[in-house]
Amino acid sequence: MKFKLGFAFIIVAFGAAILPGAASAVEVSARQAILIDYNTGTVLFEKNADEIMTPSSMSKIMTVYKIFERLKDGRLSLTDTLAVSEKAWRKKGSKMFVAVNSRVKVEDLIHGIIVQSGNDASIVVAEGLAGSEDAFATELNQLAAKLGMNNSKFVNASGWPDPDHVTTARDLSKLAVATIKNFPDYYHFYSEKSFTYSGIKQGNRNPLIYRDIGADGLKTGHTESGGYGLTASAVRGDRRLVMVLNGLPGTKERGTDSEQLFDWGFREFNNYTLFKKDDEVSIAPVWMGTENSVSLVMPEEVTLTLPVSLRRKMVVKVSMDEPVPAPVKKGARLATLKIELPGRAPLEYPLLAGGDVNQLGAISKLGAALKFVLWGEAG
Repeated sequence: MKFKLGFAFIIVAFGAAILPGAASAVEVSARQAILIDYNTGTVLFEKNADEIMTPSSMSKIMTVYKIFERLKDGRLSLTDTLAVSEKAWRKKGSKMFVAVNSRVKVEDLIHGIIVQSGNDASIVVAEGLAGSEDAFATELNQLAAKLGMNNSKFVNASGWPDPDHVTTARDLSKLAVATIKNFPDYYHFYSEKSFTYSGIKQGNRNPLIYRDIGADGLKTGHTESGGYGLTASAVRGDRRLVMVLNGLPGTKERGTDSEQLFDWGFREFNNYTLFKKDDEVSIAPVWMGTENSVSLVMPEEVTLTLPVSLRRKMVVKVSMDEPVPAPVKKGARLATLKIELPGRAPLEYPLLAGGDVNQLGAISKLGAALKFVLWGEAG
């Protein structure tokens, strides 16, 4: 016989998830924008985040990703050198000022792309790693598909304006998260403030790394049609946020809007761990088992990013059919944890059996059935 368990308990220490319109408290002049929590992937703010846009030099993060990928798997070292072609040397726009027919260390090229936003350095890398810039663009598109950047297409290594070279703010945020997550040994290059090559010292164009706000990367961009952009990340305490802004009217707004958006995200939201992996959430009664009950445990940690001001309005419920018939195998799904959040659909997580419960023998089953008939006790 099965009975529907209909109890609920309130978690008063945690809050509601993002309400519709919660992000209206902050405004940015960017045409496209997104702000996400790195640890949970929660979107704190978005504005035209899936609108096709020109990535400009922010697409150089893709080029650097391919360098980091090869450094990590051993196909490339920081001391390796790559040849400078006439095409790379002649490339206009922002430059590292590499000399034609010379060879440049990979470590210097990384600085040249990140700090100096060198279009010439980007082409050197593309040709050195793939043979040609066109072949390298094919690799970039394969990488985009792998990272789930489904609205992006790359035709060059530098972000040089091209109608077919496009992305979205959401896609760039995915790229930034993957860069930080996959390359902890190399990500520090993005926080370098200046680099000197060929006797020319240039400063990093990312305005946030000069401010005491926890920013440690990533890359700026600018085109006439796309405006000013910035893909950035910042850490405060145990939280990291990732931001993409594009279509800003100028360098001033690139600095002020991004700083204000980071401040807002860190101030208005926090991360709350409701349950850790293998925490016992509740207990399920067992029918015809050698034990009368079995623990219900979480198979994974549950951490939510929530508005600080609404942290006391969450309701958590456990639902299941009970009693659970024996035998019970450890790890079997027995119940569902449901988190109700004002303004959005409930979140559901499986609850698993925390241990094995064997089935009673024939005589014990008879006694248990009699006990249930006489006193309504399962077990």
